[in-house]
Amino acid sequence: MVDAAPLETLERDGLIVVPSVLDAATVALLRAELETAIAQYSHDYPDVFDRGMVHNCMVRGAQMATLLDQPVMHAYLEAAFADTCILYAYQSSSLQPSQGNYGSRVHVDSPRFIPGYATNLGVIFALDDFTEQNGGTYYLKGSHRVAELPDETSFYANAARAYCKAGDMILFHGRLAHAAGTNHTDHARHALTLNICRSYMRQRFDFPRLVPPVIIERLGEKGRRLIGMNVRMPTSLAEFYLPPDQRLYKPNQG
Repeated sequence: MVDAAPLETLERDGLIVVPSVLDAATVALLRAELETAIAQYSHDYPDVFDRGMVHNCMVRGAQMATLLDQPVMHAYLEAAFADTCILYAYQSSSLQPSQGNYGSRVHVDSPRFIPGYATNLGVIFALDDFTEQNGGTYYLKGSHRVAELPDETSFYANAARAYCKAGDMILFHGRLAHAAGTNHTDHARHALTLNICRSYMRQRFDFPRLVPPVIIERLGEKGRRLIGMNVRMPTSLAEFYLPPDQRLYKPNQG
């Protein structure tokens, strides 16, 4: 069960840090998988605009796939958002030494602004400490309640920083204005990020088809729901008329 206080802070400020969600052994496994994936991804896609960002992390490592079932994450998503939510995107957010990244621009993660209603939440799992020196995320408290994106001068003059430890989880509103900093250290700063959306929204990729069945079968019920397995579209009348327990689009999905 999630306490009310952090949920109130999330609603007011747009961001909270949940400490010690992942243990040190899990962080080490995730970090190793991610570094391998970054090397391969940079080789395969050397000239893309978000070079170095790994997309669809659940197919890049067994531990990264298992993260979709993380119980603390689901407890917060269900308390703060919806128990039918699905995954919009799952990617890395790494800052290499002396660099920012694609997320270093001032931005929001959701283009939709609906007063009093969240369409997206962001989840960041820190695989290294987030510090001032290595580019801890800037964010403007309360900006998720405003339709206009602040200009850079105003943003940086008033922004807070999301400092945390490796293994902590950051949860933030999809309309929160934020920006990754610049890594001024000699070591990479790694994180995994998930964008979570409402069950009726489209995902960035067709995850039920993209993710190999062997990976989906290893997930628990909540991980499979995040993949989108409860909101698949029938491709024929035969699929449309399947018995209720076999239907691709499950009832009561929000």
